[in-house]
Amino acid sequence: MTDSHLDSPDSRREPDAPRRAGYLQLAQAVLYREYLIFVRYPANAIGGIVVSLFFFGLLFYGGKMLAGRALTDSIEGIIVGYFLWTLSVGAYSAISNDIGSEVQWGTLERHVMTPFGFAPVAFLKGVAKLVRTFVTSTVILAAMLLVTGTTLALDVLTIVPVAVLSVASVLGLGFAAGGVTVLYKRIGSWLNLLQFGFVVLISAPAFGVGWTKFLPLALGSSMLQRAMVDGTRLWEFPLADLAVLSGTAVGYVALGYAVFEYATRRARRLGVLGDY
Repeated sequence: MTDSHLDSPDSRREPDAPRRAGYLQLAQAVLYREYLIFVRYPANAIGGIVVSLFFFGLLFYGGKMLAGRALTDSIEGIIVGYFLWTLSVGAYSAISNDIGSEVQWGTLERHVMTPFGFAPVAFLKGVAKLVRTFVTSTVILAAMLLVTGTTLALDVLTIVPVAVLSVASVLGLGFAAGGVTVLYKRIGSWLNLLQFGFVVLISAPAFGVGWTKFLPLALGSSMLQRAMVDGTRLWEFPLADLAVLSGTAVGYVALGYAVFEYATRRARRLGVLGDY
């Protein structure tokens, strides 16, 4: 074998160095993980849909027996409110319950050790679960319309932005709850209790109090009702309402992120991050 062959560029080529993954690759990996969980464990997803429809059936048929015509006249609003509630519960529990499970399994510290940081990973996992929640809530909405024989205005270009901005504030609350879970561990009963508070927030527009629009879900519930019941399009809403809805979404996500960062830093200082 000649020296020229030994010194050829092919023989001196270094193996390809591993490329540093970015946030786009992280988002893709988290979404793919959520997809695998969804398709490999379909019984859990189907069970959640069945439970949600069971409670709606109790609400609908029980209310029909007690209230009769009064319930029938307001069934559209009840369906929209229940749809938003299922989205809200999914957004809230996406982070808080997931972190609680990681704490119990003893796998929380591996997220802290990632080069991306704990908070971005937890946030993207929450967003991925929110995407799955949109899928299951859409199935629940279709079943509710079929059972009740109700028709709604289903303009995707209006419903999706309004619903996303509405539940984004709840995602921020879930972030804060996840931080508290990291710090204090077993507080699941208190966190689950807060889910029923979403019913009050979704019903807040009915009270006619102006300041409630700055609460999570309140303004979004009102706008979603107008979009799905009255057929209002996205560009027909007042700019002030759209600005408040967007500001509320960003504000609560930022506040929840800050609480999460503070709680995790305090857990590190106290040495209880991996304890259970």
